[in-house]
Amino acid sequence: MKYSIYLLLIILLSSCSANKNIGQNSQTISGQGYYKPDPPLTKSLFDDKSATITEENIKKILDGNYSLSKDLRVSLVKLESTQSLRNYYWNDEEYLKSEQQYLDLFISNFGKSNRVKNVSKIPDLLISNNPTFTNIREAAVRTQSDIVVIYSINSDLYSKYKLFSKSDFKAFATTQLIILDVRTGLIPFSTIVTREFQSKRQDNELNDNEASNRIKNKAVLLTIEEITNRINSFLEDE
Repeated sequence: MKYSIYLLLIILLSSCSANKNIGQNSQTISGQGYYKPDPPLTKSLFDDKSATITEENIKKILDGNYSLSKDLRVSLVKLESTQSLRNYYWNDEEYLKSEQQYLDLFISNFGKSNRVKNVSKIPDLLISNNPTFTNIREAAVRTQSDIVVIYSINSDLYSKYKLFSKSDFKAFATTQLIILDVRTGLIPFSTIVTREFQSKRQDNELNDNEASNRIKNKAVLLTIEEITNRINSFLEDE
């Protein structure tokens, strides 16, 4: 008799414990006994008071369908780095020649795309000294551009001097580039390209500075060549 009472008490206690556990986990256990997954996150859980895009608009942007215009009017904006200005401040002529080379190559290579109708450079007068995306976008609107190609170039030189022969110069350049869609403010394309170029001082070059500038410019031109090829492939596939 005592054994039966003890057995009954054990069964009752076990039943209460099981019911309690199930009650505590009722939010994660279904009626069939399977665990329900946590609901998916659909918005940020961070309280960012400095955000310039609302949570609602972030969802619209990420969930929405997007494509560039079929026919594109392209504007170019170069963001100057402190390093670039430091390298060229002593010689405006060399700087201007280099900038024109870069611009000519951009225009020439963009012209290979059937979607690009014209390419131009946004005048410096329309861009502030410390431009923001808003400033660049508004300048592009004033020039009736569909997209803005924003790029920055950094280059440096390594040299190896030889006692009884001409010195070898080796330069590298890194170009960072993004495309800003003026209508939406979105960035559908971005890339970074680094290239190297090595050469000796040529007979017609008066000093090592002329040689080093030529070699650095060649490295930059190689990056622009590669980047514009990538952009044209993107426009064909987009």
